[in-house]
This record gives sequence, structure tokens and C-alpha cells, in this order.
Amino acid sequence: MPSEPLQIPIPRRTADATPHAASLIQSLRDIGYSSETALADIMDNSITAGARKIEILSETNAIEPAIAVLDDGWGMTLDELVEAMRPGSSNPLDDRASGDLGRFGLGMKSASFSQCKRLTVLTRKNGATSAATWDLDEVSRTNKWEIELHDNLSDIPWSERLGERGTLVVWRSLDRLSGGIENDQRKRAEHINRLLAEAERHIRLVFHRFMTEDKPPLEIRLNGRKLDALDPFGTKFPKHQADRPDRLELKNGYVEFQSFTLPHHKEIPTADWNDLGGPEGHLRTQGFYVYRGRRLIIAGSWLGMARQTELTKLCRIRVDIPNTMDSDWKIDVKKASAQLPPAVRERMRLLVERLAVTSKRTYQRRGKKLVDNEYLPVWQRIQRDGSIIYRPDLAHPVFADFSEKLPTDLQSDFANLIGLIGSSVPVASLHSDFAGSPEDVRAEDADEQSLRQLAEAMIPRLVEQGTDRERITEILCQIEPFKSAAAIARNVVGEVLEGIDWND
Repeated sequence: MPSEPLQIPIPRRTADATPHAASLIQSLRDIGYSSETALADIMDNSITAGARKIEILSETNAIEPAIAVLDDGWGMTLDELVEAMRPGSSNPLDDRASGDLGRFGLGMKSASFSQCKRLTVLTRKNGATSAATWDLDEVSRTNKWEIELHDNLSDIPWSERLGERGTLVVWRSLDRLSGGIENDQRKRAEHINRLLAEAERHIRLVFHRFMTEDKPPLEIRLNGRKLDALDPFGTKFPKHQADRPDRLELKNGYVEFQSFTLPHHKEIPTADWNDLGGPEGHLRTQGFYVYRGRRLIIAGSWLGMARQTELTKLCRIRVDIPNTMDSDWKIDVKKASAQLPPAVRERMRLLVERLAVTSKRTYQRRGKKLVDNEYLPVWQRIQRDGSIIYRPDLAHPVFADFSEKLPTDLQSDFANLIGLIGSSVPVASLHSDFAGSPEDVRAEDADEQSLRQLAEAMIPRLVEQGTDRERITEILCQIEPFKSAAAIARNVVGEVLEGIDWND
């Protein structure tokens, strides 16, 4: 047989495609960070480094404003610092410790570059202090991936605040944070301070579990002021509801779920209720809260599985994933978005259906009193042809008693007047107000004379039904308008009860 021809390998042709430093480093500035997500990304490194105290520092009124994040974590050696300053310092496919909040090795650099042109890191470990700076103007000039190493630390803001160990990350040349305001120092300072104020809520929310669950808890300060954790599930309020945790096993770990229902807004102090809802309100903050390593990634979204409605706005579902599932969830560089694996989406859909019933019940339980005959409601709730109608009940004692005192020819006019009130309920305005800030909508407070007239009409009917004295007081003080006027209602009810002949 003829031998096969000898195969001579063709030399592999290559060309150098090393990225241009000046171009690529500018591209890293536009990944999509906001000021709040950028600060949170810097703080991720502090938590990964075992910090128990993190301080956010700012000097916004200076000629060259600066912002810094200071921690008491493990710190870094010089070699570790140089590696940390390298863009893409870690492979997202590498195994990580369970408490490692990083992924791509880009966070500190890309987050910082998104806000400033000069990033300085000062760190101390085992008694040795090291410092390095990325200066984007210098990179643009030289087109080299070079950082400056510092021997003199005196020109680094807050360098004297660094403890025996820890790290200080300083942002200067705040071209992105200053909002383009360069010539008016006062307005520039106001703009930066406003961004920091907005970032405060984000930080309280993103790291709330480290601030409450850790022993000792993580302490976060903003210019010396200690921040309180913002728990979106309202677990510190006694009447919150929490279902038993659930777990789904997947290839790369466990996904854990737990459903919560906030208390009705009347069960929470107004300041706390507003703090929970934030500037967008509770309608926008219902839904899933997804955590990676207890660090919040997605806050308040149904992820396309349900609509944001008034009756479900108390619903919150906590979803915990480990960092071993990053590729499954497609966690992005900013750690601000994720995509659901199909098996997880199906389980979450079931949770949405179940929790929505609980949230609706919280509101409907309160509304049920309005149609419970034992409570003699002033308003009737009627379902007719798929619609819900509210109208005053002419048979209510306060209306019936007053009608009996009128001349016969005026009784029909009185009935027409009450009917007109019912047909003139401003449904469209109420719907608009409830869709916006329902907790701000309330009935006008009744005065003592009106309460007395209502009590004198209702109490005899309750007595006729066989209701005992203590039960009458309990019933009336649980319904409006007695409940809102609790300070005077009990005295009024007590005085009317004193006039009842219980032996009759």
C-alpha cells in the first residue's frame, strides 16, 4: 500500500492584540455604575477583607474635593496591593471563599473610574504600609498600564486615619461625581453632598444583614455618623409575618427562599413606614430581594412574574444565593443585576401566588370590619354586576334615629340626601390617591359631639342584640370614627353606657 504523504504543520500566525491602555481604561469608566453602586462595590472589598468598621469620608468644599472609604480589615502587602490595582485581577471562574463578595477583579477599579480620574489606595498589613495611585490623565498621556507607588503619604487625604491594619480608598479628580460643575465650588459641593445622601439609603439597604446578623455587627459611618440598617422585611416590627424558609437544590449550590409580609401601615410608626418605603414608596419596593452572600443585588422587583399592585405592596420575598452560582445567575460586574435560572423562576412563581394571598388578607382583614353586622357599619359594601359599590346604610341607627325625629314629609328628603352622598363618592380621586400614597389618605376626625350622637344611636341597638357592656366598648373603640379619636372616645362611650338601664 502506498504510504500517506507526510503532513507538514503550517506555522501558526499571530499578532499582538494587547489592549491600548488609554482606550480600554476609559471604557472601564462606562460600565454603568451610579455613585451609590460604586461606593457599595468599594465596600464589598472591605467586607471581604474582614472589616468590622467602615467609614465613608468626604471633603466636598475643598478646591479639590475627595471621597474615601476607610476600613479596619486585614490590609494588604505591597505585592497584594499591586495585584489588587490590576484590572481583572481575578478570574470569575476561580473558586472563591463563601464570604468573598468579589467576582471579576474589576470592581474597585471600574467603580472608582466611573466616578473619578485619580484612585489612590493606602493599606497597612503586618506593620508595613503601602500606597499606589491610578491617574487616568497619566495613562492617557503614556498609554501604559502603570500605577504610581508612593513613599510620601502626607499628600493622601485622611492618611492619618488609617489604623494598625486596614485600607483607605481615596477618590480625587471627581469629574463624574461633580456633575460637570467645575467653576462654582458651592454648587459642586451641594451636588456631591446630594449624591452622598442618596447613596446613604442604598448602603443601609444593601449591607443591612451584615449590620444586624454578624457578631459583632458591621458598623458603617458616614462622616462620623453611624448608619442604621434598613431591613426591607420589617422584622423588628412585632406584627410582621414570616413564612418558614424554603430551599431549592441546584447543581452549584442551594437557593433559599423566605417570604415576608409587612404589617399594615397603621401598625408601624409613620417615620419607620416612610423609611421602609423610601422616596419611591411601598408600591415600588414590593417583590423579590435577591442576595448573593447576604449582599443585596436586586431590591424590590417581581422580575416579570407579577404586577405591582396596592394589595400586594406588603409582599417581600428574600432569595439567597451563594457565590458558587454566579455563572448560573449571570451576575454582572456591578453586582446590581442577575438573570434567573429556569428552575428558580418556576419556584419563585409559586411563592408569588402564595404570598399575594397573605398580603391581600392583611388589608382585607381590616376592611372586613366595614361589612361585619356586629359592628353596625355606617357604609355598606355591595357587590353588583362585577362592581363594588359603597353607600351609606340608611338603616344604621344614627340615620334611622335622626329620620324618626323628622316630620314625615322631610324623611324622604333626608333619605334622598343620604343617597346623594353615597352616589357622589369621589371614586376617581380616591383611586388616584390610593395608588400614590394610601397611608396619607384618612377620614376627617370626628368631634366629641358627633361621637356622642353616634354612640347614643348605636349602643342601644348593641344592647338589644345582647352584647355585654365590655364587648360594646371593645367593638366601638375598634371602628371609625371612634378608633381615630381614641383619646376622647372611651370617655364618651363610658358616659353613654352609664345612662343605660341594664336591669330593664
